[in-house]
Amino acid sequence: MGTEGARALLERAGRLTLQTGNLLNWGCLRKKCPATPGEEVRDCIQKTLTEWSSKIGQDINQETLEVLECSVAQAIEKINPEERDELKVSAKLFIVGSNSPSIRDAVDLACSALGVAQLDSVIIAPPPIEDGTNLSLAYLQPYWQELENLVQNKKIVAIGTSDLDKTLLEQLYLWAQVKPSSNQVNLASCCVMPPDLTAFAKQRDIQLLTHNDPKELLCEASFQEVLQDSIQNVKASEWIPLWLLRYSVIVKSRGIIKSKGYIMQAKRNAS
Repeated sequence: MGTEGARALLERAGRLTLQTGNLLNWGCLRKKCPATPGEEVRDCIQKTLTEWSSKIGQDINQETLEVLECSVAQAIEKINPEERDELKVSAKLFIVGSNSPSIRDAVDLACSALGVAQLDSVIIAPPPIEDGTNLSLAYLQPYWQELENLVQNKKIVAIGTSDLDKTLLEQLYLWAQVKPSSNQVNLASCCVMPPDLTAFAKQRDIQLLTHNDPKELLCEASFQEVLQDSIQNVKASEWIPLWLLRYSVIVKSRGIIKSKGYIMQAKRNAS
């Protein structure tokens, strides 16, 4: 049945949740080193879709699922509860085509996928803004409030930001109830950390980290292209990615990555 079954399911579903599982369990990805974070995401989504669709049999074709779960069974790896205290579970969340309440969905799905009660750290990438507008505190506030609620509900321990300059980081810090514990800086945009940002972060005990993610790690067009390439004749243009979460599980004592993967959700806008 393969891609025909997958296409039939996609035509009836309203949402798609995709989990890559632990990429370290994927032999093929280990051999190939993607040049950019964007390439890695597209590669992982395509391989997950292709593998998932190849396993769909004729019997499943009769089902109608509002939320379709797409994953590769052998790559899914939950954390052993006995090892939990020795591990740090971190995530970075990229909002693509949705609003702040979807943050809760992303964190709940990550906890469920990894078999943990809470994430140790979540960094949020700046939500997409229209061309010609600048990122502002007012725009960030609903997203940050959603993260604060998750901290208060003990679903996340620490929350952080990405790509905020000193002015915006200070505004957020002064306004927020739960203060940012970290701020990621893209070294492609500045080879040296800005001195005013460094001074403010040191004064307020905010950890400055570096990253090399593009502004849009997965845009609508990229996702639709990957969907089209993975499943023949699918109506890819109906599908809009909502958010993408990248997680990593690190052994605290040794700094070794034990697990790494992506979880994403998309919705279908049927015409």
